[in-house]
Amino acid sequence: MNLAEAMSKAAGVDPEAVAIRLGDMALTYAGLEESTARAAAMLRAKGVERGDRVGLMLPNVPAFAVLYYGILRLGAVVVPMNTLLKSREVAHYLGDSGAKLLFCSPDAADEAGAGADGKAEVIPIGPGDLHDLISEHEPEGEIADMDPEDTAVILYTSGTTGQPKGAELTHANLDRNAAVFVKTLIQTKPGDVVMGALPLFHSFGQTAAMNASLRSGAALTLLARFDPEDALATMERDKATVFLGVPTMYAAMLHAPDHERYDLSSLRTCISGGQSMPVEVLHEFERTFGCKILEGYGLSETSPVACQNMPDRERKPGSIGIPIEGVEMKVISDGGEELPADEVGEILIKGHNVMKGYWRNPKGTAEAIEDGWLHTGDLGRTDDDGYFYIVDRKKQLIIRGGYNVFPREVEEVIYEHPSVREAAVVGVPHPDLGEEVAAAVVLRDGAEAVPEEISGFVKERLAAYKYPRLVWFIDELPKGPTGKILKREIKPP
Repeated sequence: MNLAEAMSKAAGVDPEAVAIRLGDMALTYAGLEESTARAAAMLRAKGVERGDRVGLMLPNVPAFAVLYYGILRLGAVVVPMNTLLKSREVAHYLGDSGAKLLFCSPDAADEAGAGADGKAEVIPIGPGDLHDLISEHEPEGEIADMDPEDTAVILYTSGTTGQPKGAELTHANLDRNAAVFVKTLIQTKPGDVVMGALPLFHSFGQTAAMNASLRSGAALTLLARFDPEDALATMERDKATVFLGVPTMYAAMLHAPDHERYDLSSLRTCISGGQSMPVEVLHEFERTFGCKILEGYGLSETSPVACQNMPDRERKPGSIGIPIEGVEMKVISDGGEELPADEVGEILIKGHNVMKGYWRNPKGTAEAIEDGWLHTGDLGRTDDDGYFYIVDRKKQLIIRGGYNVFPREVEEVIYEHPSVREAAVVGVPHPDLGEEVAAAVVLRDGAEAVPEEISGFVKERLAAYKYPRLVWFIDELPKGPTGKILKREIKPP
């Protein structure tokens, strides 16, 4: 099998259907298939062989998909990379993976070149560059026959707990995760339009947007960079039926000027992941745009989808739903015992979506996977119906005077305040208590509040040890490439 086969089969069903759209540019399935085959031939001419690693440091442009499937078609391994990486980070990704080539955006060429330091060939790809690069090569007709357990993608983790590690995702991992996502969640088919605002170099964007839509014959409409007004206008223009995003994207669209004037009546299903969505944001978005949001959960190490609210079952706002088809999850204590409903412990995952391991890192793999179970490092609980709830990242737990405070719980209350647009709760050092609860808050446009008002609002609704004694206002919360809030970068004034 080969992950590239699914897209190729879809191209054979309706070759003239639009596969990828970016602005006024549309690439048909026939065009994508041919370009992918020519890209494979170009890679072969550059000496890329089966099992070799090739870096992709590109934004959301059609060239990403062409090269991604071209690499896989040849039997090589894709190493996706954030376009904002600096040379030191590029050097780690290339050095650790041993990539031979790196395709990058022109804007990233200087950092990419400095990071490669002559050890890998760096090829900038701007508008029109890929066509010029592949047009002289005859299409590579065959798709390499791979073992299901062969590595397809090495996806480097965010590095929130240290140096990024390369999660080895196999053809089977990614192929089945996308297939289950289509079958049970977005249910796309020819004629559907999937809005791809998530970065394709991230696992969520790759599986849920690109691989899922292109295996089902749907059109993938891209935004090179997320902007809430652009997203709304693009969904209206292309009559998007599915939107995939992280909570901050939904909040940003809700707060876009005149957001209610956009006609999103075609929008059927929205998927949210990356971090927990505030319940108030979920309800307001659904009321405003008349669609259904299905909140889910996963990690780079799980390809990424692991757990999801299902379209044909009861949705529970605040819950990440139930494990997807073929996946098991459980909550365990620090001692390793499985916990009953409502008790908080670490979430473990087992199934077809769990990575092969960390690239050339047996120690890290052994620490992460035990008897097939992946230790997520996330704290959660279940209810009596088997629905899972994320309480917090294990490492983000705040221990105040011996009491455990879960930032997620405090954030939920802060989001209920009418003046609040976004909030992030963190622990700050305290000489007597160990840690104190603190909150960085972004106010809605035109809204006013004082820190004591926010603290008092939470104090009225939560136990005394949980409310934030320290509150400060900022213009924007620091975010990663997918819009996920980066708590490690939040510092009190």
